[in-house]
Amino acid sequence: MGYNCSHRSFILNSIILTTMSSLLHPKSIVVLDCGGQYAHLIANRIRKMGAFSEIHEPETPASNFADAAGIIISGGPQSVYAENSPKADPKILDLGIPVLGICYGHQWIANTLGGKVEESDSKEYGYCEIEITENPGRVLRNLKDNFTVWMSHGDEVHKMPPGFHRSATSESCKTAAMSHEKKHIYSLQFHPEVTHTEYGNEMLQNFVDLCDHKKWSLDDVLEELEKGILEEVGDKNVFILVSGGVDSSVAFALLNKIIGPDRVYGLLVDHGLLRKNEARNIADDFEEYKFENLHIEDASNLFMKKLKGESDPEKKREIIGNTFLEVQADVAKRLELDGPNWLIAQGTIYPDTIETGGTKHADKIKTHHNRVDAIQKMIDEGKVIEPLKDFYKDEVRKIGQLLGLPHHLVWRHPFPGPGLAVRIICADEKESMDGIEIPEVESDIYNFSILPIKSVGVQGDSRTYKHPIVIFLQKGIKDLKPIIGLATALPNRYPDINRVLVCTSHTEEPKFIFTKTNVNRDTVELLREADHIIKEEMYAHGLYDKIWQFPVVLIPIGTNDGDRSIVLRPVDSQEAMTANATLLKTDFLETVTEKIMKIGTIGAVFYDVTNKPPATIEWE
Repeated sequence: MGYNCSHRSFILNSIILTTMSSLLHPKSIVVLDCGGQYAHLIANRIRKMGAFSEIHEPETPASNFADAAGIIISGGPQSVYAENSPKADPKILDLGIPVLGICYGHQWIANTLGGKVEESDSKEYGYCEIEITENPGRVLRNLKDNFTVWMSHGDEVHKMPPGFHRSATSESCKTAAMSHEKKHIYSLQFHPEVTHTEYGNEMLQNFVDLCDHKKWSLDDVLEELEKGILEEVGDKNVFILVSGGVDSSVAFALLNKIIGPDRVYGLLVDHGLLRKNEARNIADDFEEYKFENLHIEDASNLFMKKLKGESDPEKKREIIGNTFLEVQADVAKRLELDGPNWLIAQGTIYPDTIETGGTKHADKIKTHHNRVDAIQKMIDEGKVIEPLKDFYKDEVRKIGQLLGLPHHLVWRHPFPGPGLAVRIICADEKESMDGIEIPEVESDIYNFSILPIKSVGVQGDSRTYKHPIVIFLQKGIKDLKPIIGLATALPNRYPDINRVLVCTSHTEEPKFIFTKTNVNRDTVELLREADHIIKEEMYAHGLYDKIWQFPVVLIPIGTNDGDRSIVLRPVDSQEAMTANATLLKTDFLETVTEKIMKIGTIGAVFYDVTNKPPATIEWE
């Protein structure tokens, strides 16, 4: 990536930039991005501990890091023994500064120093219990003897390099961690940076404490971010597309504050895919906040026309992204807001770019609508400003709070820019079930069924496209805890599965019928009503502020011809890179299931209890 080292370039891209040139700041803790989903999350965690961090490509020469305080080698989707896998400079291990390898980084250290890495007999995606050995090393010091961590790997270290001690082990991964105290090298097969790992922050803090690092604080960055935006915008005006979600709303408020509302034109495109009454509610929010420069354009007919008959999820996102641009260009021309004196702004945040394969070694999980080819071309031409593109959701919320935005706007549940279109799983025909291994059931509590549809997942930092499996509880949903462990066990054991659902509307498997499904006003309205029921019941049960995000999904499976079904997908997360399925109470599930089954041609209701990984938060 060809970023320069100017003050403007560094600040405008928020906090951290990938560069192949010299170290931007001495005494920084460097994260080498091997393409994992969590590289920026590692840097995020390090910054929260008061240490300055920045990201570089793994191929950066070791000589560039002579003044670094420490180096962390991230995870990645590839195998270290693959021909085109990321290859860091082995000399970084001789710099005499602390080095921490995570997942792929753990395997790269072992492979580079004479150990042996091979495909694992038991791939692990999700929770795993590890046991600390008698030689824990300083990264794992002062922790419990046994605790739960988050694994995501298909390979493992079968033989440690000379001089290393095994620091931790698990039932299926003999070398879950290792260390070489004299060389200050430590490595972990699991991910300490995700919230699902117990003592993850303590491990990272132990590593940070080993580093003679530069101090860092969010307040300093925000002050410099403002200077960078002023320099980037110059005397130009900004045209920003506002979806009403947290990210675009904060970007809109940030630009209003920094360059003034007279130079910012906010456009909310009603593409006919918003939630019930959402366009009006968003406009009211900003009017209350004294931003009168937000305008609504009803383009629902155009979007429905463009999306007609399209079932491919990547093409849907491309159509929506391009149509956004078409509407923006039409409005800009009509109101004379186009020309060289205007920039386009977007509320893109980092998870949007990393899931699109936005860094050199990252695997594409899905294309974000802010990263379709037409927009990427404009970004390359310097016509787009994205002030939040390297921030995570939790940081964006904090910026919103600092700007004085109202609580309900800052803590609004994340909602995709393409709206309900990406929550309608479209298909022209059912997916083949040939060769799929169906788990054997030895239980009088539940049985299984695999659905003939697929959804996106993420396992081992790579995209998957697999089937959901449904659990039918023969005694109803009074107690879900006994089967929650299956949400981790089944995707790990069966290669054709990446999601686990519980049917809340049926105790026995009905005969499911596939119905061809596309985005149209009927399917959108059906999903919109189900989504509205969930929103209203979350408020009624006091759950809205307790659940991070609650996607409601329409799938092309029902119990009668023309039926579809609804999937409930509540999750808890902080930064969207990992997520736990929210454990909902029985009374809430029974209430919403009963109401959803009455709204129209709905054949069944399912509750997605899968964590991320192995499943993404959204279904496509």
